[in-house]
Amino acid sequence: MYNKNYISVGIDVGSAFSFMTIVAPDGSVIQKPFKITHNKPDSLEKAVSAIKKAEELHSLESRTFLESTGIYHFPLFCYLVDCGFHVSIINPIITHSANNTSIRKVKNDKVDSIGIAKLGLSGDIPVSQFPAKLVLEIRSLTRKYYDLTDERSAHINKLKGDLHTVFPQYLDIFCDVTGKTSTMILRQYGTPDKILRGHKKTMIEKISKASRKGLSKAAERYEKLCAAATAAKTFGCQIDSIYFNISLTLDLIEKLDSALDSILQRIHQLVTFNKSEKFIQQIKWLDTIKGVGFLTAVTIMCEIGDFSAFRNPKQLFAYFGLDPEVNQSGKFVGTEMHMTKRGSRIARRAVFAVALASIRTKRNGEGINPYLREYYEKKSGQKPKMVALGAVMHKVCNIIFAVLRDEKEFELRSPEEHCRQYQRPALQAA
Repeated sequence: MYNKNYISVGIDVGSAFSFMTIVAPDGSVIQKPFKITHNKPDSLEKAVSAIKKAEELHSLESRTFLESTGIYHFPLFCYLVDCGFHVSIINPIITHSANNTSIRKVKNDKVDSIGIAKLGLSGDIPVSQFPAKLVLEIRSLTRKYYDLTDERSAHINKLKGDLHTVFPQYLDIFCDVTGKTSTMILRQYGTPDKILRGHKKTMIEKISKASRKGLSKAAERYEKLCAAATAAKTFGCQIDSIYFNISLTLDLIEKLDSALDSILQRIHQLVTFNKSEKFIQQIKWLDTIKGVGFLTAVTIMCEIGDFSAFRNPKQLFAYFGLDPEVNQSGKFVGTEMHMTKRGSRIARRAVFAVALASIRTKRNGEGINPYLREYYEKKSGQKPKMVALGAVMHKVCNIIFAVLRDEKEFELRSPEEHCRQYQRPALQAA
């Protein structure tokens, strides 16, 4: 069954300790499962010694396989890499599927470590290498950025809910309740009574300054505010504690905005300081794609990590978890297909944002990416809009792969022109 030229080390990782097993190229167990306590140096040194002893005994190098556990495998991975070992990470979906092949239902850390070690001898299982320190550092920042963005969105929804209770008419005036003008009004004239008692000329001047519009536009906004405030006194629950909550929510949103700005500033610093790195150049190539902004380019590249691991666009598509599920048994073929969503949630979010941006139109009616816009319109005429958008996401992945593969900036071309360009070398060779 096994015929490899290396010994396999399987480690089932836990938060405080792990279990390690070493197997020979023929699948026989060299080192029975033993416990590695993470916070004890002597335990870690014992594990390293066991691997080196097995290498010397069989005159073969070792390959260590860790099951991905979110965050707990990171320190152990870095430790083993620093010790000079070849280490790979296996998706837990693969290890769980392999464990389910046995008739007996046996599930414990020792058995799992044996299964991981033998799985490492398969050779054809998909594994990933831990990204470089720079990639990990920027990735941690981008993921924190999206976490704080989600938290900010939750506070905005809470703010709208409170306003809907005490001042429902206010939401019809400001499409963005956290914009500069709206925030100024809520902080300085937070209740209908304060708006009605406010000095007209002063309020119009403040609205004009905050919105950066003329006094006539500001006067129109002021009149709408007064009308809404008058209506709120008839239809609206005037509860002081809710107004207090609104003030607190605005403070939280302001702090989150400051934190988000700090994260972006830090990402820019890292990109500028490491501009000679190939990884940073790859970010710049992605940034040239229509519909891709700086943060999106950084996010996608950080989630990809090592692009050399991908040989075709389909692999990248599946890595993001955008590939469709297959449900087929005998004569039955499932017709309702959904995304597997087994990859990075943040990567899918970024690709979805790119797809949305690509099919939008400019003020002159021209599409951001006219060819993807045309493709989306054609698909949405035949399929539901979300299915059509999923097809656009597939195209976006193809573009991302092509830009990184060719190592050059994105060039907007029609499908026909693209085909002609790649047919020329073949015709010339013939």
